Amino acid sequence: MHCSRLAQVDFDALTQGARILEADSYGAKVYLLEGGNILKVFRRKRLISSALLRPYSQRFVDNAGRLAQMGIPTLEVISHHKLEAPGKTAVLYRPLPGETLLDLSRESSFDWADYLPRLVELINRLHQAGIYFRSLHLGNVVETPKGQLGLIDVADMRFLRAPLPSRMVRRNLQHMERYIARENLAAQFPLQAFQAAFADA
Repeated sequence: MHCSRLAQVDFDALTQGARILEADSYGAKVYLLEGGNILKVFRRKRLISSALLRPYSQRFVDNAGRLAQMGIPTLEVISHHKLEAPGKTAVLYRPLPGETLLDLSRESSFDWADYLPRLVELINRLHQAGIYFRSLHLGNVVETPKGQLGLIDVADMRFLRAPLPSRMVRRNLQHMERYIARENLAAQFPLQAFQAAFADA
């Protein structure tokens, strides 16, 4: 997808009335626009980095496209832009409809028995396809209205030509386990069953 320049005046018009979903010390990062689409702003963190050649926004666009080709539900990119501010780019996209497993798991009626097999299946599918998703956690896995599990926040991925080696699988699962501990979900998440599913695989 072509990366077009977005002038500041057009950026301001696009984000007018938007709700800021995420921000850091440098300003807003994710805008929920009035029409329901999302504008995500990417900032190059270092003056000299690989992001000079391939910005994180381009990785975001490419990764979403590759996941869609595989039939894994994900966000739909509308446009990709270079902003006037140095080192900043942005992606406009339609969010993946549904709710994250993190949000669902906090509902009183939620039962992990209904979700764990599908979560394990999705992660196994990624690993067998050689996809290392560094941001793998419950806040980035969405159940769609059709009952499928899909992925969001997809910039930080590596695509290998073969299934992931066991050391990368272990590291990826450890990301998930640390997230569960950090979000105080250890009391309800079936961690032993989760680990056993991958040990069997």
